Amino acid sequence: MDVKIEASWQSLLAAEFDKPYFTSLVQFVRNEYQAGVCYPPGNLIFNAFWQTPLHEVKVVILGQDPYHGPGQAHGLCFSVSDGIAFPPSLRNIFQEIHTETGAPVPTSGDLTRWARQGVFLLNTCLTVREHQAFSHSGMGWETFTDAVIKGISDSLSGVVFLLWGAPAGRKAQLIDASKHCILTAAHPSPLSAYRGFFGCNHFNLCNSYLAQSGKEPIQW
Repeated sequence: MDVKIEASWQSLLAAEFDKPYFTSLVQFVRNEYQAGVCYPPGNLIFNAFWQTPLHEVKVVILGQDPYHGPGQAHGLCFSVSDGIAFPPSLRNIFQEIHTETGAPVPTSGDLTRWARQGVFLLNTCLTVREHQAFSHSGMGWETFTDAVIKGISDSLSGVVFLLWGAPAGRKAQLIDASKHCILTAAHPSPLSAYRGFFGCNHFNLCNSYLAQSGKEPIQW
């Protein structure tokens, strides 16, 4: 199947695009977008892949499914477009960065600035129906994004994986811990942030690992 995606990812994932599950997934997504409002906009479903080519990936942050409110999702996990109020999880992420580094809380929740530094902002499910969390789960996206995570692990080295919350933490089994850095913590959601996300020091630990690997740290 011909999927419009950045060339380095196209090369890595070509075999996935030809599998029956992906054909079924594409048809499901097309039907959903025709039947009602879904997010992100169709042209931004693969935004994370365009913003961070495979060979530029230094850090992977894993989310679940896109925000399902109007104007929020634009294809990067935890990120919202300019002018959109910070969702609680993103607000807590910025608070932890401030605590760790002293950097002021930004005025924009658009994390494209991270993506362009090599932070691959991947949701495990890339689409969602408006106001219906997890409405596109179990339709094939998870199979695809598992292949993405394993592909990163197999083809690169020295990547930092930030896995927040139990569902993300379970993806560690797809990653070769002998050549990558895996950091796990509670999810930044208000329901769990005080149970181990706040104080995790992940952003400093990530940059220390990158520096030790001879890579440029991330300007969080």
